[in-house]
Amino acid sequence: MTQPSHDERDATGPEELREQVEHTREELGRTVEELAAKADVKTRAQDKAAEVRQQAAAKTEELKAKAARTTAQVQERIPGPVRDKAASAAEHTRATAAQTAHLLHEKTPEPVRQKAAQGIHAAREHRTLLLAAAGLAVLLWMASRRTKG
Repeated sequence: MTQPSHDERDATGPEELREQVEHTREELGRTVEELAAKADVKTRAQDKAAEVRQQAAAKTEELKAKAARTTAQVQERIPGPVRDKAASAAEHTRATAAQTAHLLHEKTPEPVRQKAAQGIHAAREHRTLLLAAAGLAVLLWMASRRTKG
């Protein structure tokens, strides 16, 4: 039999001995569960992947919100008539793009269409960021025209 550790005292009776044995079993059970969890690489990898996905989703939402704020700030700085012209031009561009897309769809081979669809999907996922960049580009363009003229 092993000697009791310094923090354990000798059992004075059978009931106390049973309690010590039960306590030791519980500790051993927890230790085995912890070791099994550490040895389960697949579950740990899945847990880590889920954590990374959650962090990426949170960062994505943060970036979307930041892009939306930046877009709003840029739009506030654009004078009303210019904003109206930009909206009109955007509407005209949308209509032209729809017509062009229809023609391209009819004339483009399937593999090329699939790659284009992937690009469109990526652009839609980052729409706010793209709109903020476009607004900034318009603002810079207007600023460069003012300095030239």
